[in-house]
Amino acid sequence: MSIAFFVTIILVLGVIFVNGWTDAPNAIATAVSTRVLKPRTAIWLAVAMNFCGALVMTYFNSQVAETISNIVSFDGQGNASQVALAASLFSIVVWSVAAWYFGIPTSESHALIAGLTGSAMALGGIGAVNGGEWLKVLIGLVMSTVLGFGGGYLFTKLLVVLFANVSRRKANRFFTTGQGIAAAANAFLHGAQDGQKFMGVFMLGLYYNNLAEKTGNGFTIPLWVMALCSLTMGFGTSVGGMRIIKSVGMDMVKLERYQGFSADFSAAICLFLASVFGIPVSTTHTKTTAIMGVGASRRLSSVDWQIVKEMLIAWILTFPGCGAIAFIMAKLFMMLF
Repeated sequence: MSIAFFVTIILVLGVIFVNGWTDAPNAIATAVSTRVLKPRTAIWLAVAMNFCGALVMTYFNSQVAETISNIVSFDGQGNASQVALAASLFSIVVWSVAAWYFGIPTSESHALIAGLTGSAMALGGIGAVNGGEWLKVLIGLVMSTVLGFGGGYLFTKLLVVLFANVSRRKANRFFTTGQGIAAAANAFLHGAQDGQKFMGVFMLGLYYNNLAEKTGNGFTIPLWVMALCSLTMGFGTSVGGMRIIKSVGMDMVKLERYQGFSADFSAAICLFLASVFGIPVSTTHTKTTAIMGVGASRRLSSVDWQIVKEMLIAWILTFPGCGAIAFIMAKLFMMLF
């Protein structure tokens, strides 16, 4: 086994840890901002549900992992394949930690895809990129935006009509319970989406060291890989996340409980559909656009568009920025190792 293999595995687990630390808090941010859940309770709920989502969903349907493992090719380059893969993961850690430091909920999913693409191109040029699998990424980007924002907007409007004649006390009781369940579902589906993406990368590390075989279009993911990645993500979530919770759940839009329920429910539906059909979407993108849609349903001025602007800039810069870092790191790593 090469040094690059061990570095790759450590970096994969590091990226999963950072994902749980910086990305998973999005799932429970709105439940904290509406005071449905206390911050510590919400974080431990996210820990448990992220673990379950990554483990259970992968066991029954691993299409998202297959998409990620096939999005680029590092084949036929020997040890350079391991080195380039390690470089892509290093770039993701750098990008994600920088975003966390500034409190910007950038997408780990976009960073992962950008990092893999940049390092693969450093190794094999544009031919190393699988256009068909990349198309799924673009479909996921549009899908998460339309269903997130549109779902949040329309579902909030529907709730206003349905609960127009219900007393505020009864309505709040329903929305409190509903949002708690929806927040748990978001955390579960975050694990299902993001956990699988990094399991796909983990399997690539094993494959390029002759420790795994491809079956058809993807890998058969062993139970120990599912458990290890799930535990690592859960541990990362337990470390914290209040900085992201504040940015997503408190600063962007001031939400009431029915709005928080609407945002969580809309995002959960989008993530569930994407997971079933094997489309890798950004959980951050989905959740934040759902919150924007909820805020806009009341009035456009309800949304802090300056915060939205910062997020959009981060999302737009992720593909070229993280991709460029990965490309440069891959070239540098291959020279050194």
